[in-house]
Amino acid sequence: MFQKRRSFDDIRNMLIDSPTGGQVRLGDIAAVRIRPNPTDIKHDAVARYVDVSADVHGRDVNAVTSEVKDKVRAVTFPAEHHLEVLSDSAQQQSTRQRVLAYGLAFVVLLFFLLQASFGSWRLATLLFLALPVALTGGVLVAVLRRDVLSLAALLGLLAVLAVAVRSGVLLFRHFQQLEREGELPGRGLVLRGTLDRSGPVLVSALATAAALAPLLVLGVTAGLEVLQPLVAIILGGLVTSTLLTLVVLPVLYLLFAVRPQPAPAGVPDRARGAL
Repeated sequence: MFQKRRSFDDIRNMLIDSPTGGQVRLGDIAAVRIRPNPTDIKHDAVARYVDVSADVHGRDVNAVTSEVKDKVRAVTFPAEHHLEVLSDSAQQQSTRQRVLAYGLAFVVLLFFLLQASFGSWRLATLLFLALPVALTGGVLVAVLRRDVLSLAALLGLLAVLAVAVRSGVLLFRHFQQLEREGELPGRGLVLRGTLDRSGPVLVSALATAAALAPLLVLGVTAGLEVLQPLVAIILGGLVTSTLLTLVVLPVLYLLFAVRPQPAPAGVPDRARGAL
């Protein structure tokens, strides 16, 4: 047996029992190769243990864990040896609950910050409800990459949200500034304010895209794997966040935030600034 374990070809030709009752070569069902792998033997009290981990793809983690436990019960181990099957499902559930709690707290805080910035519940609600539009590009990229729940996806969507909030706040505050300067509320104000902000918004988006684009190539480098999905999601979100700022928000502001102003006496209807 010792000689058999030392022979690489014999390990590849080792026969494995199949579920149908036959036997297959190990080399036919697995890639047998030599590669460096540090072994870390840990201690729990006076007992030594080794962790063996595996990733699950295409199946539910809990179902796989239950099946592995059933298989392990049928295995007889030498004296003073045993095997425990652990799962990350409980930890993942706890992590999801914490993320949900932090997310709800962030949403509430963001809404009140928007209200404090505008001094208007209507504008805060309008921008708050429109923000998901900015995330659609990033979410679409994450779905196409099958990378919706990863840390990179969450960070990318958070970055897109920050850009959308900043652009939306600056746009609405510019509208408010034009009103304080005497511009009559209406299409003229919205058009002028949007044109004033279109240059900075487009330049900011293009500069960000130009800076991040090279990382799509560098993301395949070992150690930088997290950059590629992160950058792809941010670039996808930049497209929709820019459309939100320059198209969606001006239309929503015109429809729901502009209030008709009564015209002074003697001024014809066509001179009114209201819709």
